[in-house]
Amino acid sequence: VQLQASGGGSVQAGGSLRLSCAASGFTFDEKAIGWFRRAPGKEREGISCISRYPGDTFYSDSVRGRFTMTSDNAKNSVYLQMNNLKTEDTAHYYCAAASGPACHGNPHWDFGQGTLVTVSS
Repeated sequence: VQLQASGGGSVQAGGSLRLSCAASGFTFDEKAIGWFRRAPGKEREGISCISRYPGDTFYSDSVRGRFTMTSDNAKNSVYLQMNNLKTEDTAHYYCAAASGPACHGNPHWDFGQGTLVTVSS
């Protein structure tokens, strides 16, 4: 399982960024894919996930309404459109593949390299 997140950078509060995650080494549409982040001094937080069978998308309360996760099965990629960014969104962002098609039920997650998002006021 290999995943590579990209698209991070520095942006002012209120701005937008789009993260990408390229996946390989597994059957892409058979595993749930999630976005996680780790802010300085804080624990890792799961912020979004796409499950398979059916293809539901879940968001944490902290990003719901501002972030949108999409999946392109033809490209083995997922994306995270982040709008109205806040300073508290500053973190390393990671994509991960679950051990199965569901986001919930405590699956094992395989994480890829992260990308840093910095939001300034």
